[in-house]
Amino acid sequence: MGILSEIAGPLGEFASTASLPVLVAAGVASFLVLAVVLNVLQQLLFKKPNEPPMVFHWFPVLGSTITYGMDPYKFFFSNREKYGDVFTFILLGKKTTVMLDTKGNNFILNGKLKDVNAEEIYAPLCTPVFGKDVVYDCPNSKLMEQKKFVKFGLTQEALRSYVRLITSECEDFIKRHKDFKGQRGTFNVPKVMAELTIYTASRSLQGEEVRNIFDSSFAELYHDLDMGFSPINFMLSWAPLPHNRARDRAREKMIQTYGEIVRKRRSGAVKKDSHDMIWHLMDCKYKDGTPVPDHEIAGIMIALLMAGQHSSSSTIAWILLRLATKPELIEELLAEQKAVLGEDLPPLSFEDLSKLPLHANTVKETLRMHAPIHSIMRKVMQPMPIEGTNYVVPANHTLMSSPGVSANMPEHFVNPSNWDPHRWDAGLAAKFEGQNDEDTIDYGWGVVSKGTQSPYLPFGAGRHRCIGEQFAYVQLQTILIAFVREFKMRNPGGSREIIGTDYASLFSRPLAPAIVEWERRHKEN
Repeated sequence: MGILSEIAGPLGEFASTASLPVLVAAGVASFLVLAVVLNVLQQLLFKKPNEPPMVFHWFPVLGSTITYGMDPYKFFFSNREKYGDVFTFILLGKKTTVMLDTKGNNFILNGKLKDVNAEEIYAPLCTPVFGKDVVYDCPNSKLMEQKKFVKFGLTQEALRSYVRLITSECEDFIKRHKDFKGQRGTFNVPKVMAELTIYTASRSLQGEEVRNIFDSSFAELYHDLDMGFSPINFMLSWAPLPHNRARDRAREKMIQTYGEIVRKRRSGAVKKDSHDMIWHLMDCKYKDGTPVPDHEIAGIMIALLMAGQHSSSSTIAWILLRLATKPELIEELLAEQKAVLGEDLPPLSFEDLSKLPLHANTVKETLRMHAPIHSIMRKVMQPMPIEGTNYVVPANHTLMSSPGVSANMPEHFVNPSNWDPHRWDAGLAAKFEGQNDEDTIDYGWGVVSKGTQSPYLPFGAGRHRCIGEQFAYVQLQTILIAFVREFKMRNPGGSREIIGTDYASLFSRPLAPAIVEWERRHKEN
């Protein structure tokens, strides 16, 4: 009793004399300290031998959320050194098992529906943005049909027409944009490329009506809708927060606008004169014979526009920022165009893209180092043993892969931190593509390679592989060609430094502002 009296005496005196706010603060502090102590003891004393090692963390629920969110790749590589290619960390209160390198990519991205599920991870975030009955707000079989509609709409004829439309948009953009007046100047690359890619994507994929709307109110609606991809919405997409209210208003307005375009086209008031995706979807039917409803066309258009804009905007910005550190490579690209297409640089055609390997390799190398999406997640539906280990990932865990990690590992790429488009000159792409040709499968949207043995998977793999790969290369190469023809570029003062990466959203992008100097090759008309 002596010890208890010694403790209780001062505590009792403190409790009787302290104010209520002080008592509450002391109680909260004591609770937090106790929670931290119990959390640490649990990690040290109650390790489960059949579960992957847990990344040490001080605070329960929060876990490693902050360190992961600040720099996912630094988090992945540092923990890979400690634990190997398989480890678990706490992300916003959920146990998340990371599997890295090609085996991890294959395990997760080629997982069967009975084992892993993407819809339960992404639906809370995506449904309020895209709308009902599309993408993750429908059965996976229906999503596969929707992907098939889009994939089959990206015909060679359509892509051929897109090169002309994207080129025209680039030329018009350069002529009228305030940052490109005169013979030389500077521009904020991420901001300007975000604007240009939304114009090129809307004009080519969705038609002239949609493109014209972006010169007025649609741009603001797009911005409000884009805010719905805030990472906090993985947990609070339902919350009546200001950005969520703006997101919901923007979605309804955009669905209404797309619906009006579809109805006008169906009425015959608009003549079909393009290969855009709206015309294509208006003719599509599900396997049961049901035509695609107007609200689903609108939702697919929102998803298509946002998916393409985010990845393309980030990638073309990185391309120009990387080139600004190596101005000599810009001249090498121009020399390739002149050598292959002619000194007079005639109008670009779709067939020309395949004749310009250095341009294609510049895109490939940038996607290798700057994958637009750093993490891919799936929910575990039933316990999953990991081959070659004694680990079993329990049901309800989250699985996470990161193809960007394998693409930046020295085991697969010599000096991976060096941005060098010429590394692809000696058939590197064919080598990696060959690693994916061992099996093919049709998930419901056409036959594709099943394997994910390549360390280079910039567009993912498996049933959720990006179907816009062809369009992305067409868009990125066409914009690159236009800028190489028009400008010399370099970092301010000739610096060779590259800007850092912003991981604040779901999409990796350059930190803004990122300023580049430009000089026009010819006198402005």
